[in-house]
Amino acid sequence: MNLGNAQDTAGQGKLEVVASLDKAQPIGVSVSSTNRVFVSFPHREPYLFGLTEIVDGKMKPYPNHKWQLTMGNEQEHYVNVQDIYVDTADQLWVLDSKPAPKSSIFGGGTAAEEQEGKFKLIQFDLKTNQLVRIYNFEDLNKGKAALNDVRVDTEKGLAYFSDPGQAGIVVLNLETGTTRTVLGNSKFTLSDRNIVLSYDGREMRDKDGNPFSSNVNGIALSKDNKWFYFKPINGLNLYRIETKYLADESLRDIDLVDKIGNVAEVGVTHGLVADKEGNIYLTNSLDYSIRRVTPEGKIELIVQDPRLLWPDSLGVGSDGYLYFSCAQMHLLPQWNGGEDKIKYPFEVYRVKVL
Repeated sequence: MNLGNAQDTAGQGKLEVVASLDKAQPIGVSVSSTNRVFVSFPHREPYLFGLTEIVDGKMKPYPNHKWQLTMGNEQEHYVNVQDIYVDTADQLWVLDSKPAPKSSIFGGGTAAEEQEGKFKLIQFDLKTNQLVRIYNFEDLNKGKAALNDVRVDTEKGLAYFSDPGQAGIVVLNLETGTTRTVLGNSKFTLSDRNIVLSYDGREMRDKDGNPFSSNVNGIALSKDNKWFYFKPINGLNLYRIETKYLADESLRDIDLVDKIGNVAEVGVTHGLVADKEGNIYLTNSLDYSIRRVTPEGKIELIVQDPRLLWPDSLGVGSDGYLYFSCAQMHLLPQWNGGEDKIKYPFEVYRVKVL
């Protein structure tokens, strides 16, 4: 599908700044049923917080300062918050994911960190702001895994993760704490190596000349828990599969492949999220835009603005606003010969969509 023909929603929504974050790089964004806005940050210097609630435009450490510490028991503080998600029961899920450098789409790290990644999923109850449970992925291949995004199926008691490291989908049983990895290295989850991201005529490559490439990355779960959407960043098509098939442990990958549907050709995208109307929102850093795919399969332009520098994670509030981060990944030093090209301050935005 030619995105140049995507339907323009009336006038496009007005872009509003939710929070200005100075040099703190926002990654995860999610919104509760009462429109509490949460923003997470990877462990990148200058590091202040791993997870915050935005209150009156300011960062408030969540749930408290202790969780933002960088020393001590790693079960009691964040290591590298990669994604956050508020489910339909107002439980806040925090994916604390630090892959081994060889598995990370961003590489880096030291030789001492080459062996295994560190992963945990933390559940907080937003009604009480109390910790409920921590999952530690004891059976996950920590040498290869690179858990990136999380969505939680409150109906089936499952959490779904994109894993670009294993080029698959990880399914976590929230009762037993056990995981399965499905669709690994399939054509639906693998990056298309022929797609090289380019900005202002410059390809996104590291110091060794390797282009940025990510296997399955952005994911979304419909509000009725029926459909799971996914795609690689370096890929053109958005796919979906019914969650009943992901929940069926008797199905092998060869069976699951037959259950996958091609939703639309949407181009290179990053974050995904679903709203209550069944729309799927997708961010695109190449043309500074956010679009949505309607339940009827139409692609609509929501907002396009030069400030949308690598629009990344999204959350939809009951107030009808779409909230999202701009991570500016392509402007980091590792993709620019060591030069920091970030346009400070980092910001989180919102736009009216419903």
